[in-house]
Amino acid sequence: MIRVLSATALAILFVAPAFAAEPIEGTWKRSNGTLIKYSASGGQFCGKVLNGEYKGQSIGCMKGSGADYKGEVNKLDEGKTYSGKANVSGNTMKLSGCALGGLICKSDSLVRQ
Repeated sequence: MIRVLSATALAILFVAPAFAAEPIEGTWKRSNGTLIKYSASGGQFCGKVLNGEYKGQSIGCMKGSGADYKGEVNKLDEGKTYSGKANVSGNTMKLSGCALGGLICKSDSLVRQ
């Protein structure tokens, strides 16, 4: 019985890091090739465009930890700000901007660089 418990405890120790959520910090590539870098800033994570037409501009800030983040997303080509959320899973992030209390949302999948 003790061997089974010890083996289970060891398995949990080695498997748990695989389930740990990846942070949003880092450089991400949108489907259109735009690179966005999320960095910590005053208790939140803010995204900045690294290339292309909107280079140097903010795409908004998110609060959260682990895999789930909420905040604002700036739609630079429209000049509008939307309620946003991001979900990080390994090297992929789903970034969404929503209007009308979340009834209408647009999402994009980004890949960690």
